Amino acid sequence: MKSWFLSYVWMLGTRYGLSRKHSRLVSFISRLSIIGLVVSVALLILVMSIMNGFDKELRNKILAIMPHASIYHQGGIENPQTISKLIDAQPHIVASSPFVQLEGLVTRKKNVVPVLLFGIDPALEDKTSSLPNILNAGVMERLASEPNQIILGKGIADKLGLELDDKVTLIIPATNNLQGNEFSPRIKIMTVCAILNSQSELDNNLALMEINQASAISLHPGNVTGIRLKIDDLFQAQSIVLQVTDALSNGYYGSSWMRTHGPLFEAIQMSKSMIGILLFLIIAIAAFNLVSTLIMVVVDKQGDIAILRTMGASTSEIMSIFVLHGGLIGLIGTSIGCVIGVALSQVITWSVQIVEKVLGIQFLKSDVYPVSYLPSDLQWMDVLQVAVTALGISFFVVIYPAWRASRIQPADALRYE
Repeated sequence: MKSWFLSYVWMLGTRYGLSRKHSRLVSFISRLSIIGLVVSVALLILVMSIMNGFDKELRNKILAIMPHASIYHQGGIENPQTISKLIDAQPHIVASSPFVQLEGLVTRKKNVVPVLLFGIDPALEDKTSSLPNILNAGVMERLASEPNQIILGKGIADKLGLELDDKVTLIIPATNNLQGNEFSPRIKIMTVCAILNSQSELDNNLALMEINQASAISLHPGNVTGIRLKIDDLFQAQSIVLQVTDALSNGYYGSSWMRTHGPLFEAIQMSKSMIGILLFLIIAIAAFNLVSTLIMVVVDKQGDIAILRTMGASTSEIMSIFVLHGGLIGLIGTSIGCVIGVALSQVITWSVQIVEKVLGIQFLKSDVYPVSYLPSDLQWMDVLQVAVTALGISFFVVIYPAWRASRIQPADALRYE
């Protein structure tokens, strides 16, 4: 008898959950509850994937080109090879390479663009950045072997109307060094040997040239500005920098990506958390629609409930029928929402690019946003968390209507039947 009632509970619970033979209002509210769950779950998965995409692009593009951390000296570093050996011996240091950092202007005809100029060692660059993998083959060899070669970001090249092998004028403004020596403006004619297209904010101001040529026009000719570090734990960058500077002599100081790009990373994480909370509330609101749906179903099925009670159904079995009914609606809405959210996460980047081409506009510009396209990085753990949360809320909110159904008295319900 007990097993018969158990199968009966499952049959009625699934039938009530899938049947369209309710009143029109009940059917409408039931469908509305499912649609609300579908939309909220799909949007939450999509938005979390986009925020994960921005996080991934920050790590894989911007931080793959810019230093994880840097070590400087007030008067420049005279013996970078010796200092690099001392740095490489420290824990958490993967590799190091010297660089020269300058601020200047690149001009062509009447157009002028400010640039952040880095002098790099082409032979060591692949140890501390992914720049050689982004650029075409042979660019690093040309940068090392031919004089007056420069690599410009795509944003700079677009503003100046440049193409490969075009000539530009590089201007390093007049300034004074720490010893009080005055330097007149340094002007060089450079050849564009490559255009960097990282699809990030770096394309708007980054310029690269060979390290010895950059040092010759710096405030400390013959010296390098600093040592670039590649570390094994990005989030311990600041403490690793302190550890390295403590191991060196006085006069050395350091900086990490957390000072230059840390606020951007924190903004991405905060936005992800805030959007997650807001969309979680949308899921909760959609799930609470189940309460009104089930209450109306209980009212609609009072006669059926009374008949079941007279046939010997217990209050727990009546309650189980409506918990199963509400849970089935939650399962359907969550499942469809997960499928749609995963599908949108996979095609959102491609879809936005098509829309941009058709309309002739660009939604994200690298001079405003960290990247020039809408990234997406679907993480299945996020999908699982969203699904479990939506199902948990759905099953929780149906307890009260199910309890109300179990409290219906047969005599009262059948009095007007």
